[in-house]
Amino acid sequence: MDEEHVEKGGFNMDIGLFIIGLALLLVSYLVGVKKQTWLLAGFNEKMVDNKSLLGTIVGLLFFLPLGLLTIILSVVDFANEGTIIVVAMVILFGIVALLINRKLLDS
Repeated sequence: MDEEHVEKGGFNMDIGLFIIGLALLLVSYLVGVKKQTWLLAGFNEKMVDNKSLLGTIVGLLFFLPLGLLTIILSVVDFANEGTIIVVAMVILFGIVALLINRKLLDS
């Protein structure tokens, strides 16, 4: 194998990305399982009646997949891993925003 092939693909672990993924999984656990919604900045508590459902939606449908994807991308070397993370984040955020607006906010 030549050196170029090894550098472009394979298993080259990025420690910083791995730590970010672990942090996202920790936030996912705290928000989704332990219902620590105080970790979520920028939402109006008076507008959300069911904070438990909010924690489940945000923790398990946003932070969990994003954390898992970040850990996977930290282990497997892709050419455009930054783009993959940003696209996944935008898609997950859109899904979560729709669910929150339809199910949780008082009209």
